[in-house]
Amino acid sequence: MSEDRLDGRPPDGTLGFLHVDMDAFFASVELRRRPELLHEPVVVGGTGNRGVVAAASYVARSYGIHSAMPTSRARRLCPHAVFLPGDHAHYGEVSERVMSIFHDITPLVEPLSLDEAFLDVRGALHGRDIAAEIATSIRDRVFETEQLTCSVGVATNKFLAKLATERAKPRPSDVGPVFGSGVHVIEAGGELEFLHPLPVRDLWGVGPATGARLSRMGIETVGDLAAQPEHHLRNALGNAVGLHLHRLSHAVDERPVEVGRGAKSIGHEETFPQDLRDRDRLGRQLVRMADAVAGRLRDAGLAGKTVTVKVRFADFTTITRSNTLPEPIDGGIAIARAAERLLSAVDINAGVRLLGVSMSQLGEVTAEQLSLDDLVGRSWSDADDVVGEIRGKFGGHAIGPATLSRPGSGLSRMKQGQQQWGPGQDL
Repeated sequence: MSEDRLDGRPPDGTLGFLHVDMDAFFASVELRRRPELLHEPVVVGGTGNRGVVAAASYVARSYGIHSAMPTSRARRLCPHAVFLPGDHAHYGEVSERVMSIFHDITPLVEPLSLDEAFLDVRGALHGRDIAAEIATSIRDRVFETEQLTCSVGVATNKFLAKLATERAKPRPSDVGPVFGSGVHVIEAGGELEFLHPLPVRDLWGVGPATGARLSRMGIETVGDLAAQPEHHLRNALGNAVGLHLHRLSHAVDERPVEVGRGAKSIGHEETFPQDLRDRDRLGRQLVRMADAVAGRLRDAGLAGKTVTVKVRFADFTTITRSNTLPEPIDGGIAIARAAERLLSAVDINAGVRLLGVSMSQLGEVTAEQLSLDDLVGRSWSDADDVVGEIRGKFGGHAIGPATLSRPGSGLSRMKQGQQQWGPGQDL
């Protein structure tokens, strides 16, 4: 890219990229269900000592609690906080309704998570620069329909729109939440004025290691970075990183809003209340996870070629083991068998704190290549089809692998989002 294009604007120079982020989404949804807790510190996530915080209300954030923090630390920071287990299914339902509001405005919507999305509204401007008005209307509609608030950043590209959102959001303080503007606009032509005073660590891709390296180079702000010649950054940081940061420091981001961007992987993982060292018990957990992953794959009409097992040990050391199969699979039995082979090569004597199974290299289901087993009887894939039909008619707990059956309590199946933030209260 030539230097004369380093002005931060898309080729058409239009102020039409929005980044929408729901405010403390999970916690806010819970407060909507329990308004009596509105002024209390509320923490959502894994409620046991091995759980992690999924979201904290702004009152809870004033105590220093934030997402991804261990629940045990959150309890120490605020012993009187209200800790609520996460409800992934409900959050997903609310998210679908919020995303439908975005789609009413523009078809160019790129969800980043349940509570965050990019929008390209340039086609809805009709020749007038009213992106800020559209942002305000989104906030109004979300609040009217869901009684939830969101913050919106408006800019000439995605990167700047996301940074603008941070200026619009509420923030915690010792005296309670301080509400932001709700909408923050980085005007066309004012990109560098906004960007260059920011800490260089605010740039996408600058983690602790890169930030420390830049600091040793005397680079503390984005403006400091922008003053460096491109070749200097390439030599110091590597070609890819150097070029990436050089362009961002000049507010250049030519990425389009990606519509229909599919998941790169589908998986489940679980943190156990106690470390597991028994292979039979771990094997049953693998079957539960494989069954859940297979269900989501089939619901999406997808199959995957790469099976990955994730293991976190008692000392928090984490490893992954993967295997790419000759043909894509979407059945719970096939996924479980592949995962069990991977886990069998792992030494579990140190104790397994967390276990996960995922499928990647996803694609739409195509014609199945028959194996020898298929020629001598109904294939496991056929069995999975029948299981899917039965569950569709009678519910998810109507049928499943025998190893998941518990006497007197039926099947122990895993739902999407279950144990996403760790176990509940420890027994």
